[in-house]
Amino acid sequence: MLKTLLTALLLFAPLIVLAQAAKPVAAASTTPAVKPEVLLHTSQGDITLELYPDKAPKSVANFLQYVRDGFYDGTLLHRVIPGYLVQGGLYNRELQPKRTRPAIPSEADNGLSNLRGTIAVARGADPNSGTAQFFFNLVDNRRLDFVGNQSGLTWGFAVFGKVTKGMDVLDKMAALPTRPLGPFAGDVPNPLVVIESARVIGDELPAAAGSTAKSAKPASRKPAPAKSHRKATAHASKG
Repeated sequence: MLKTLLTALLLFAPLIVLAQAAKPVAAASTTPAVKPEVLLHTSQGDITLELYPDKAPKSVANFLQYVRDGFYDGTLLHRVIPGYLVQGGLYNRELQPKRTRPAIPSEADNGLSNLRGTIAVARGADPNSGTAQFFFNLVDNRRLDFVGNQSGLTWGFAVFGKVTKGMDVLDKMAALPTRPLGPFAGDVPNPLVVIESARVIGDELPAAAGSTAKSAKPASRKPAPAKSHRKATAHASKG
């Protein structure tokens, strides 16, 4: 009996040592990761964003790649609706769409709400059609939140970050007069609001920007939400 007990203890001893050795690693893995920040330098002022890779990893990775590629440099915040949103990220100064990477899956069911100051993925009728476009919520737009996966209407729009500095800049944009221009029936600010540069805070400046500035196919013109949750899908195709 004693021999059997000693044998069992010897078998478990290495496991106990390994478990003790692994404790510092497990503790280190619980340290919260630093959230990436992005600075948008626009013709109306600077906007600083904090992103949520823990809640929206695909949306954040997609946005950061476009930023690091220099894709947003020279694009417009082309849609401004007071009391609703400011949208941009696809069209150049000539109001021509740029060529984007493939669309990403929607992460609208991540528990984040479209509250004032948040940034979300813009898309068309298909929940999984988001590419480069994004929009800022000027007010609490909870009707744009995920409700269910029954349709594009109920899917809502994926929040992936928030404005930490520059809400006054967005409010200033919202106060600009708007007009129909190019392919848009309205809501284009006058003067045009240009994203002059977009940078990940802490990154070195890219050697070259605008490598993806070719015009896109017409089908890529996928904007964001409509003025009401019920009409979101129908209005989405209008830019």
